[in-house]
Amino acid sequence: MTLSGLYAITDSQLLAGGKLLPYVEAALNGGARLLQYRDKSTDDGRHQREAESLLELCQRYGATLIINDDAELAARLGVGVHLGQGDGSLAAARALLGGGAVIGGTCHARFELAEQAAKEGASYVAFGRFFESHTKPGTPTATVELLDQARQHLQLPVVAIGGVTLDSAPRLIEHGASMIAVIHALFAADSAAEVERRARAFSTLFAHH
Repeated sequence: MTLSGLYAITDSQLLAGGKLLPYVEAALNGGARLLQYRDKSTDDGRHQREAESLLELCQRYGATLIINDDAELAARLGVGVHLGQGDGSLAAARALLGGGAVIGGTCHARFELAEQAAKEGASYVAFGRFFESHTKPGTPTATVELLDQARQHLQLPVVAIGGVTLDSAPRLIEHGASMIAVIHALFAADSAAEVERRARAFSTLFAHH
């Protein structure tokens, strides 16, 4: 499986009121290759139900489902996990989920965190934020030089995240981002049709590379 292309990340506020499944399906239909289920609430029952529904959608569209911060739920569903700094060890997640699972790590704007993640068995590393972000305002800013450095020294796909838009994504892809992770620029939309249009536009950027 190639880890490249549009990486859609769900947001429980943006996708409240019954939008989660139709909007995600629209993103997948528009070409999203990875989907991260991210819900910071503590409703485990809902997490399980929603993740199961999202997994069915991902299987239908040939996309990869990743669970944010919950290796146990990922293990139950047989899917991948994304861990932030302080969300537990990548090595432990790798031991739990096995060699075939996609495991990603947040490395903020620090190359040494990416090197560490690679050593612990990460499938990809995520750098960000690159721009002003709705989800994480005020976090340190990553640079395209960091992408260049990762491309030269890491044998791992790199995700660029944080306020990325259709206008800013091409430059990140040119500097070596294998995937562009998007929340607001994809899902802050008035309709599922608009989500699909945006997903298609992001996916097209990768076709040129």
